[in-house]
Amino acid sequence: MKKTIFLLFLALVSVQSFAQKFGYIDSEFITSKMPEYKKAQEDMDKYSEKWVIDIQAKYSELEKMRQQFQQEEILLTAEMKRERQKAIDDKEAEVKELNNKVFGMNGLIFLKKKEIMKPILDQVYKAFEKVARQKQLMFLFDKASDMSMVYTDPRHDYTDYVLEALGISLKEDKNQNNQVTKPKK
Repeated sequence: MKKTIFLLFLALVSVQSFAQKFGYIDSEFITSKMPEYKKAQEDMDKYSEKWVIDIQAKYSELEKMRQQFQQEEILLTAEMKRERQKAIDDKEAEVKELNNKVFGMNGLIFLKKKEIMKPILDQVYKAFEKVARQKQLMFLFDKASDMSMVYTDPRHDYTDYVLEALGISLKEDKNQNNQVTKPKK
């Protein structure tokens, strides 16, 4: 009997020693509190807006070519119609190619975002790693990712620790919120 209890105790201890700690963070919340991330997002918006305006202008130009062709079509010879249609088709292919070059997979927008965001996201990742090591976590999940988290226990939320590792204080936000919500007498 004592041997069985001892073996059971030994089994429980060995299972406990192999237990893996885990936690989760909310990367969207973390990045929303980072001024450098907000600035990078604004820079990306300005950069992409410039391209949107440029490409829209090219599409407008293409539409004008089509309208002009439709208006003059009756007056044109068969050869002139083919030439104009070819010019319209070439212009359309050019605009589509530019659109794909800018907004497509591995396009200019993607590359610019990667260039601007990489240092910031590397900094966040290092903070994730630092917290995981300090808290001896085997797994650290991201609540904001596509992975569904049906239930999360707040005691496993390490978002505040990551913010602290990044040097971002939530006390300032809470103080600002309290000042805004306090009614004046």
